[in-house]
Amino acid sequence: MCPPSPDSPSPSRPARTDADMADGWCHNLEPLKPLDIMQCRTFDEMLRGMAATSFGGRNLGEAADVLHEMVRDPDCFVIVTLSGAMTIAKQGLLITEMIEQGMVQAIVSTGALICHGLSENTGHTHFRYDPTWGDEKLYDAGYNRVYDTLELEASLDDTAAIVHKIFDNYAPGVAVGSHDILREIGRYLAAENPDSRGTLKAAYDNDVPVYVPALSDSELGLDLFMFNALADDPGARIVLDPLKELEDFLALVGQRKKVGIFTIGGGVPRNWAQQVGPLAELLYRRSNGKLGGFVQYHYGVRICPEPVHWGGLSGCTYSEGVSWGKFVPEADGGRYAEVYADATIAWPILIRGVLERLGRCG
Repeated sequence: MCPPSPDSPSPSRPARTDADMADGWCHNLEPLKPLDIMQCRTFDEMLRGMAATSFGGRNLGEAADVLHEMVRDPDCFVIVTLSGAMTIAKQGLLITEMIEQGMVQAIVSTGALICHGLSENTGHTHFRYDPTWGDEKLYDAGYNRVYDTLELEASLDDTAAIVHKIFDNYAPGVAVGSHDILREIGRYLAAENPDSRGTLKAAYDNDVPVYVPALSDSELGLDLFMFNALADDPGARIVLDPLKELEDFLALVGQRKKVGIFTIGGGVPRNWAQQVGPLAELLYRRSNGKLGGFVQYHYGVRICPEPVHWGGLSGCTYSEGVSWGKFVPEADGGRYAEVYADATIAWPILIRGVLERLGRCG
């Protein structure tokens, strides 16, 4: 006889007897299994094994299941949001691979991440930081430190020259969004070096729009500001319209049967992409049904080390997002996984394993 389940009514709580001790099986609880690494020949097999373990390992294994379902769903439009120094941390080819493999249909990113990737994709190199150098010495030598990695100021100057060359081709005074600017940079990279691999070039080649909502908070934004400031003719300045990119993103996402989100970190990219649900709903309600509609994410996978209790945006759970109308509740079919880990560790394992599961690795 199986003891009552936790939701069974109990008017009193007498002392337990041996007959009250459940065995797990009678309540159909899911059994866990030891991870046998000698039986894992691939990353996919490792992730499947991790899904039956505990703690962060289980989270990563479950993330593989959700991401696999999300990218295989023919009705799902997948948005990737990126923050943190992922390109300077040499994870740029992960983004490129996801684009080339058709795992992503739109990207929302920080400007710094795109800028460091552009530096790499135009032939420049990042270097390991030598801790015997003080930051004052690094500044004097033209080295910009990002934790344990160095970006050369000379590299940023070179990329600025390239970007200004691209800006010269814009029609004066025409309002553009960040996605317009980044598409033109991708077009330039594709023409100059068609055999190269990088985020913006892959995005251009595969018609994947890239949005940087906080473009002014980056070297690319500073490059745009300087281009305008140095223009001999004020009429030749480029007008950046952040509402234009929001309008474009809403139109892009609002027409989809399902949308999914894959997030590295948090910050502006994450919230900007997620707020499309509340935006569509507010438009619908405040226009008496003439505008907007109903948009919610059906899938979500996030890799971010920030815990929830700090209250930061990066730590907001998908469950919390349900209360804002951003996500389909799990009870209604939503599928989500959150991995509290360093993305430079968890992300490569996850993508390799899912690509193996999809049969796309030799």
